[in-house]
Formats: sequence, structure tokens, C-alpha cells
Amino acid sequence: MEIRLIKTFQTIVKLGNFQRAAEALQYSQPTITIQIKKLEEELGVKLFERGKTITLTTAGRLFHERADSLLREYDDLNVALVDYIKGEAGLVRIGASEPSASNRVPEILAAFTKLKSKVQAKVTIGTTKELAGMLLEDRIDLALCNQPEPHLELAFHPLMNETFKLIVPDDHPLAARDDIRLRDLQDEKFLFTPGSCAFRIRIEEMITKQIGKLRQSSIEVAGITAIKYFVQSRLGIALAPEVAVTPAIPGTAVKDVADLSDGPSLGILTRRSASSTSRISLELVEEIKRIYAPRGLAQADGPVRAGEQAQAGGQARAAGI
Repeated sequence: MEIRLIKTFQTIVKLGNFQRAAEALQYSQPTITIQIKKLEEELGVKLFERGKTITLTTAGRLFHERADSLLREYDDLNVALVDYIKGEAGLVRIGASEPSASNRVPEILAAFTKLKSKVQAKVTIGTTKELAGMLLEDRIDLALCNQPEPHLELAFHPLMNETFKLIVPDDHPLAARDDIRLRDLQDEKFLFTPGSCAFRIRIEEMITKQIGKLRQSSIEVAGITAIKYFVQSRLGIALAPEVAVTPAIPGTAVKDVADLSDGPSLGILTRRSASSTSRISLELVEEIKRIYAPRGLAQADGPVRAGEQAQAGGQARAAGI
């Protein structure tokens, strides 16, 4: 059923006759007559009783009652599609790994939805490996995560390298020291994330190089954002991404360690083909870059194939985070 036929029908009802409707719609009267005949044939009912005046049949009255809502929905759909095409509306599905999901994505979406008030967002939290799979299955549009293993269909847009901080209980001897080095931590009980985590991999590389084997057993905590609470309970100390432990929560102190290396690369993971990516999603990618660029964070000139330029010493293993 054509929308123009419904509009013609409603105009006739509103103005009372075919001639005035034809003038209002800038059609000839025969065209109006043909349109109504076509509409009646499609519906299989007679809409008007024709005589000196036209009146609606019972079916015509029923159709008239429903036609206004049909036209309103059509107009709303048109507006929504125009906004979508212009990148002003739509649903953006963003995936994120921790700690970015808790500490960066809220800021990103607050800035973006302020600019694009009609945009809807759905946030999915997962590991880098899980998020890469979701992208390939078209379950998310982009992901903020660490660099995954190479894949021909995925592109990684580097934003920055994570920085590590030491977090200790506020009554720990190290809390009062300004000059701390990795070798000062060899007798401490560490809190670690699981072995497949990119942060754990990088931390263990540094510990192995600077300290060797730790003298105390460690505790494994599955969530990087939860580690600070275990430190708060004086279960150990931790090296963790700065964004996950600052500002320090009560009962803890966050300290610099002079000889810490940078953490794994953080960036935006997308499908390499932009043909299946909505304009609103592409604009969110640019907004994320804009948010971080003024802070002087290292940005690549362009996207790289997911997994390329991996950091030395096992970055490819980071896919399990």
C-alpha cells in the first residue's frame, strides 16, 4: 500500500470532496479518482459513497480512524532514517574491556551523547578476545580494548600505552617512600590478575627481568578493577593500570615505581570494512580519538591490522585479557 494513496484519502476526508483535495495536493481530479480506485482495489473494500456529496462507508470510517496513526508512524520513521543517515541518531554497540569499561567508557559516552542526544548506546563488557569475536559476528560495532592477535578482518587504532602504578595499604612502609624501584618489591605478597591478562603478562615480564622469582606466594584476582579493594583489606600489594587505581581509595596509597615500563597498548578495535559500520559508530570512533588526543597520548597515524606492531615480549599473548 502506497503512502501517497493514504495521504490522498485523508485529504479528501479532510476537505470534503475530490476537487479541493486535488487542488491541495496539486493533482488533477482524474488522478485523485484513479488513486482512490487503486486504494479500494488494494483494500478490497469501498471507501466512499459517491453522490451529490461524498460520505465514508463503514469500511472507510474504520480506515480513516487508523490512517492518521499510519501516517504519523511513517513521518516518524522518515525523520528517524534521516537522522540515522546524517549520523544524528541510531544505536551504537560499544564493547570494552576492563578497566576501560568502568573508567573510560562512561566519560566517552557522556561527551558523545551530549553532542548526539538522539543516540542510543549499548555497552558490552568482555575480554579483548571475546570482543574481537563479537566484532566478527557483528554483535558490536567497535571495542575499546588492548591489542588482540592478528586478524585480516579487524583493524586496531592505537590510542595510548597503559601506565602502571603501585598500590599498597596506606600503613605499608612503601607508602611513605618517594623513591621506589621494582627490586624493593621482591619480599612482598602480590595480587595478580589471571595469567592470560595482558597486564599480568607485562608485569611478570618486568618482575622476572628486575627481581627474578618472588619470595612470597601471590593471590589471583579475576577483575582488574577489584584489585584495589583487596589491597585495601591488606591482602597484598599490586602493580595495576593507573586508571584502575586512581584516585586512591581510603586505606590505600598509589605510588610511582621508577623503573616500571609502559603497559600494553590501548586502542579502538573495528572491522576493517567500513561498509557494514553505521555513520554514528564511525563518528564515535572519531570522538574517542578527540577525547584522548588533547592529553598528549600517543596516537598512530592510522589504523593497523589487529595484532600488528605488537609490543615486544609477548604482546600477542594479550588476546586472553
